[in-house]
Amino acid sequence: MTDRSRPRLDQPRETRRIPVSRPEFDRERFGRFAETFARFMGTATFLAYMTVFIAAWLLWNSFGPKDMQWDSYPFIFLTLILSLQASYAAPLILLAQNRQEARDRVTQEQDREATVQSHADMEFLAREVASLRLGMGEVATRDFLRAELRNLLSELNDKNATEKPPSDKGQGKKSKGAPQD
Repeated sequence: MTDRSRPRLDQPRETRRIPVSRPEFDRERFGRFAETFARFMGTATFLAYMTVFIAAWLLWNSFGPKDMQWDSYPFIFLTLILSLQASYAAPLILLAQNRQEARDRVTQEQDREATVQSHADMEFLAREVASLRLGMGEVATRDFLRAELRNLLSELNDKNATEKPPSDKGQGKKSKGAPQD
């Protein structure tokens, strides 16, 4: 009795989207352009070009032939051009700054990781040096062995010196193995 062609109310409808072809936009390329532009705007060359451009504009529109002037005294068109240039320059500069900030963040994270690794390595080496120092306390060094051997030798010499030499009772007897005159 139920018609299967009717949509069910307990399930969402399928959305039908019409594919819209959008132009491909390479964000990385645009970002590089923004950085190049921002870098150029911060140079003396850019300031010199802008100064020459504005001075030529003002001189031509102030002192040039009246029939060839296109922007008379309050220089509204020049103001419009400079405003447009500033309105495009500001977002490009901000984009370049954001990209630089992202690079700086990555660099800081890498530096932080390197610092953590260096710190861990230094702690490990400090523990190793401490364990070597403790181990060296239990190991006989060459100087320690020499000092002990000198002490033993001096003890033996002292012991031999304190013992009485055997008395020569039979002076006529010669000991075995002693050379005879």
